[in-house]
Amino acid sequence: MYKNYRVVCNTAAGRRRYMQYLFPPIIASDLVDRYDIWVNTNDPCDIEFFKQIAQKYPKVNLVWQPDGIVNGIKSINAFYKTCIEEDTIYIKLDDDVVWLEPDFFEKMLAFRIDNPDYFLVSPMVINNAICTYIMQIFGKIKLSKYMNARANHSILWRSGVFAVHLHKWFLDNYLKTGRYKELYCGKIPIATNRFSINSILWFGSTMKQFDGIVLDDDEEYLSVIKPTQLNASNCLNCDALISHFAFRPQREYLDKKFILEEYGVFLQEEWNNMPKISLINKDIQLLMREIKANESVLKLSKPIYRKIKPTLKQKMKSNFKTLIRKLKFLVVVYTEKKYITPQD
Repeated sequence: MYKNYRVVCNTAAGRRRYMQYLFPPIIASDLVDRYDIWVNTNDPCDIEFFKQIAQKYPKVNLVWQPDGIVNGIKSINAFYKTCIEEDTIYIKLDDDVVWLEPDFFEKMLAFRIDNPDYFLVSPMVINNAICTYIMQIFGKIKLSKYMNARANHSILWRSGVFAVHLHKWFLDNYLKTGRYKELYCGKIPIATNRFSINSILWFGSTMKQFDGIVLDDDEEYLSVIKPTQLNASNCLNCDALISHFAFRPQREYLDKKFILEEYGVFLQEEWNNMPKISLINKDIQLLMREIKANESVLKLSKPIYRKIKPTLKQKMKSNFKTLIRKLKFLVVVYTEKKYITPQD
């Protein structure tokens, strides 16, 4: 509870390789009353991981896809219908959020309550194109050239090379040194500009006004369409930080550079000094090893959800995109550019 509001976190899940780093701070937080895992996957190993965590920690609640269908990001929108409880603040976190500022929950909940007129509020997110743009404008980061404010920016959103540079810049200069507060940029309202909703907060009463019915792409609908319909705007609290691992075009290159593992090493060392989180982390790491050991058996499990079978045209389009992505990846590997300039 926080100031008479029930606090419910949720994550569209999921991938356990990321969520091993997300579970400990959420479960450990005394401010979070419930953590809803939106099970949006057919992967039996991930599902078993979530089931076992839910069995061990009463705060964790598994929410099954309301339509019984898994179709990647296209099946996420149906989950919002479960997020309309009165006197409740919802905190949505992407499954690949790999670091939360220690007092993230208190700061963001206070900001949400103090700014009730905004439809959504979001923290400052490392590896979010609009947030990177803001850091550029405030002189927190020096880029090789001016990058404009587009959620799907060809470099800030798409480039794996840029994402590696950005994470290394953050890890080495601000996270490992404890200087991350130097990146704060204050309160930044957003009008009708789409942004990636890596972490958003809303009031259950607001979502209840339209019964949590979110159409098609939840990111476009919630960041632009619905606030426009409600004659409202969104806002970033750039005095609270989190780090988001990757957008899909970035992931392969980030994995090649072992960035996730670098966050893992930092977190394991950091959590050793936090007894409550450390105990939860040890449980989760043990479970990760058990799932890995039983992977071959678990993969024989019958799928829980129906899968949408792609048409021939969709398959051909997907194969073509995969080929192009692989070719681009090869180009990236051999022509790595420098996008971040050292500060003076």
